[in-house]
Amino acid sequence: MPLLKVENLKIYFHMPRGNVKAVDGVDVEIDEGEIVGVAGESGSGKSTLALGIMRLIVPPGFIEGGNIYFEGKEILHIPEKVFNSEYRWKRIAMVFQGSMNGFTPVFKIRDQIKEVLEVHNYSGDPDQRVNELMKMVNLDPSIADRYPHELSGGQKQRAFIAMALALNPKLLLADEPTTALDVITQTHIINLLKQLKKELGLSILFITHDLALMSMLADRIYVMYAGEIVEEATIENIVKNAKHPYTQLLMEAVADIRKDYIKGIPGSMPDLANLPPGCRFHPRCPFVMDICKKEEPKLRVVGSNKVACWLYQG
Repeated sequence: MPLLKVENLKIYFHMPRGNVKAVDGVDVEIDEGEIVGVAGESGSGKSTLALGIMRLIVPPGFIEGGNIYFEGKEILHIPEKVFNSEYRWKRIAMVFQGSMNGFTPVFKIRDQIKEVLEVHNYSGDPDQRVNELMKMVNLDPSIADRYPHELSGGQKQRAFIAMALALNPKLLLADEPTTALDVITQTHIINLLKQLKKELGLSILFITHDLALMSMLADRIYVMYAGEIVEEATIENIVKNAKHPYTQLLMEAVADIRKDYIKGIPGSMPDLANLPPGCRFHPRCPFVMDICKKEEPKLRVVGSNKVACWLYQG
């Protein structure tokens, strides 16, 4: 039984110009102790998926359908009070995109982590717990007595991860946790997440547009495009044998000092309130066929991967 199972999740934003289908029938599974990646360009629905799992979608965004199971129990439709007291931060925690700026600037790091503990009625010594958390993310406990502006970007990111782990969650949703960090600090954060997986048995949903970073961390990967999953595979199969044209182009866009130039993906993400007919990627696809413009492909097993592409379904 997977730790987390997302079934046919649909999250739409109701706007004057139409329904923005940010997440449209997505299935995701994460086992205990597994790191699963979600990759795709900006606007593909990655962050909205994580916010949906945390039940932080508010109007004008609505969850139109689907189910979310955690440890076998359906948690998407339980009362908000129950989810907040039993799951949010206690079993499922999140490091938000741009979380380095998530601290209140006028309070010390220690006080902000202690507030999380106090709100959830932590029974132990809160100062001792803060010290433990800082050591857990490879920071000296004295750093907790500083204000956010006194920390470097990498220190703030580690401190925010410490706050997310305050209540010993089983699943961490990490949304672009290395954004705006230099390459060396990115590597430190990736190694920290690996360490937390090993030491705590933590499961992680790692969201990024950077497949090079993903290859350093994830066990499996889901590739999202325009609100849908277009390919699912182990990270090894994605790196060595990506099948969907979008995944292949993402791989070609990975920065590499051995390349003379970085190849981008022609075109741009479609308007999610006015999606093209058929395959959503067909206006940008170098292998587009007539059927791609008319009918939408479904995820099917192709070798060791699952792929939604008419190249493999003819």
